[in-house]
Amino acid sequence: MASSSYSNSPCAACKFLRRKCMPDCIFAPYFPPEEPQKFANVHKIFGASNVSKLLNEVQPHQREDAVNSLAYEAEARIKDPVYGCVGAISVLQRQVIRLQKELDATSADLIRYTCNEMPTTTQDGRRIIGEGGGSSLGQSSGYYYPSPWNNDTLGDGYHRGDNI
Repeated sequence: MASSSYSNSPCAACKFLRRKCMPDCIFAPYFPPEEPQKFANVHKIFGASNVSKLLNEVQPHQREDAVNSLAYEAEARIKDPVYGCVGAISVLQRQVIRLQKELDATSADLIRYTCNEMPTTTQDGRRIIGEGGGSSLGQSSGYYYPSPWNNDTLGDGYHRGDNI
């Protein structure tokens, strides 16, 4: 629970409502004098009387959570009067869906990349062309493009420099 000083200064609720803060004030533990905007927002959206009734109906160990929920909803309602916190939740859900799709696409790209990088070779070390293996662009279509990094000295796609 938030701390409040009953004797020094009134809680934010009593200060806002311009009344004397009594030692048994229902608002004092949850609306400390250091957080006046918290009560102002809750009062603007729900009203002090409704909040007081709600806090009296809720079990004492659940009151802090109830006040935090009311404060969050009140702040969200002030920022977005139509949807409140539901609007924020919807935005976050759409973001999660978009990021999940992006993650799935990236995972698929990674799988494609790893499959294309795995060379398909026979037991004697010759490359099999046109079977999806190899990383050169033309190899998957059956055409061979010699490159300096594959040691193919004859340029036929099968012979390595050491197998001539």
